[in-house]
Amino acid sequence: MNEIETSGDGVGRVILLTTSHRVAPGLLSWAAWQALHGADEVVCADATHPQLPYLREAGVAVKQASPSAEELVRACAGGRTVLVVATAEGDRPLTDGLARLAGSGRLPMPDLELLPGSYDLPGARLLDLVQVMDRIRAECPWSSQQTHKGLAKYAIEEAYELVEAIEDGDAHELREELGDVLLQVVFHARIAEEAAEDDERFSVDDVAAGIVEKLIHRHPHVFGEDTAATPEEVKEHWLRTKAVEKQRDSLTEGIPLGQPALALAAKLASRVRTAGLDVPLPTGEGVGYELLAMAVRAEAGGADPEAALRAAARAYRDAIRGAEAPGA
Repeated sequence: MNEIETSGDGVGRVILLTTSHRVAPGLLSWAAWQALHGADEVVCADATHPQLPYLREAGVAVKQASPSAEELVRACAGGRTVLVVATAEGDRPLTDGLARLAGSGRLPMPDLELLPGSYDLPGARLLDLVQVMDRIRAECPWSSQQTHKGLAKYAIEEAYELVEAIEDGDAHELREELGDVLLQVVFHARIAEEAAEDDERFSVDDVAAGIVEKLIHRHPHVFGEDTAATPEEVKEHWLRTKAVEKQRDSLTEGIPLGQPALALAAKLASRVRTAGLDVPLPTGEGVGYELLAMAVRAEAGGADPEAALRAAARAYRDAIRGAEAPGA
């Protein structure tokens, strides 16, 4: 370990500078740059710290050293300021040592300051997810072999588990299931990066850019000069903009036929009602036509027939469990 300098009397100051690996190196706060240039000594235990090239380029002399708590306190003698650039793993032994030393009363302690040099913005942990997914795709024997088609069933499963968490009202489960759904998005985007054809290749950034552009375009009352005072007016904006974007030959286009039947019926009915078309329901024998008519009536009345049936089915499940209980 390299020793850091010591000098004179006085307690001085220790600054622990922390940075986020999710922010590009060199992008530090003004307070951080002031502290770096004003410190009597700057030390860092990690010779490969990503900030070091940028600090040295800015004229900050950084010494590689791993001082103990006592060495650091003595280095501040004479009123000196020593700034420690925290490593990616943190400097827990050093901070714990300073806390113990302060509690012991053996040495006069310098002023201690924790200075964040860069902050994570909202959504910054998504960068971690992308990095983890990159490594898993490259190194995991199972993940490296997956395809869009092979993963399709998991997207359906995770979506249903998310719906169940919402219906249960369990916030912990909701957070976990949202993570599982997000994984599907990142996984598919990572697979797409390896597509053989250029027009089939895209990344998670392309996915995010696409939905950002869509949201801005379909919310002219937020990002443009249009106005919308009610949810109904917002929906009107959305549908009008979507119609211009899609230029569909039929209002049935874009409705996935593989979704649950009640949801499919309600979606078709919603498109017909919104378009103002008069489309008589097909007639025929059997429970299917009866269910279709019920789904259309439910949608017209503002109810989601799929959710309503699910709620009733859950009540039926609870009744079954009650009947199975001992003494029932």
